[in-house]
Amino acid sequence: MSFFKKIFSSPDKEKLDQGLEPSKQSFIAKLEKAVMGKDQVDDDVLDELEEVLIASDVGVATTLKVVDRVQQRVKKDKYVGVDQLHGILKQEIASLFLEQDKSPEYLWEQKPHVIMVVGVNGAGKTTTIGKLAHQFKAKGLNVLLGAADTFRAAAIDQLQVWADRAQVPMVRQQMGSDPASVAFEAITEGVQRGADVVIVDTAGRLHNKVNLMNELAKIKRVMERVVPGAPHEVLLVLDGSTGQNAFEQAKQFTLATEVTALAITKLDGTAKGGVVLGISDQFQIPVRYIGVGEGIEDLQAFDRVAFVQSFFNLKKEA
Repeated sequence: MSFFKKIFSSPDKEKLDQGLEPSKQSFIAKLEKAVMGKDQVDDDVLDELEEVLIASDVGVATTLKVVDRVQQRVKKDKYVGVDQLHGILKQEIASLFLEQDKSPEYLWEQKPHVIMVVGVNGAGKTTTIGKLAHQFKAKGLNVLLGAADTFRAAAIDQLQVWADRAQVPMVRQQMGSDPASVAFEAITEGVQRGADVVIVDTAGRLHNKVNLMNELAKIKRVMERVVPGAPHEVLLVLDGSTGQNAFEQAKQFTLATEVTALAITKLDGTAKGGVVLGISDQFQIPVRYIGVGEGIEDLQAFDRVAFVQSFFNLKKEA
């Protein structure tokens, strides 16, 4: 069993169900409206289904895959009533994501394990770092934070609040300091302290992609001078409540740096939970975490099967 799975062993089903409830209710309401008055799944129903999935922020590419699968199923079974559509849909979506779940085993082979966190301001980046730090520390790990988002003084102070809350040390410099310098200092101190995990925050700016690329590349270079292979993970934090805007952010950051994992936040209280399905499928980057609440414990490991089952209110099979 991987170290990751030992820490985040399984999602909290009750929290997951509660967090996805708005998305689930919105999707089911749209689906029921689309098939109202119809007695079988025909081309018109498939067109309506396509609109429902796109409106649910699943994304165009993933929507087309799902609709094609449903269409093939309808052809195979000859006659499919609309009362069967919901079951077929959840089966095909679950099948699609199980087939495409080719993410490697999450292993921590080096100490310290260095995580560089990227994402736009307001996506929940600082909160995610704080929640990760708390959960790692709760499992007995030695955690250190690095405040390399020196573009805003507020970013440094906000991360300090979370470091204090999680009761973990943090390396910081003044606003305007070289972010790479902060990253270098944080990892150096992490090595000296014998830290298990070093999490480094970075500035969330997309207005000038060239500068962002150069800055992130520089941070990665100085990290590797201290710990070969660092950062071991580049975690992109996306705000799930922004729907299609999260797709654009994912596109821009994956162009700017080599993103290896995703955290999708703020899924509770939004009807845009379908964005997780689309982003997970289209970018072929593993979704590591999802945020389904504001509490410090409400950051969960993403489990594709559990997510689909919760979204469609399925009971998890043994």
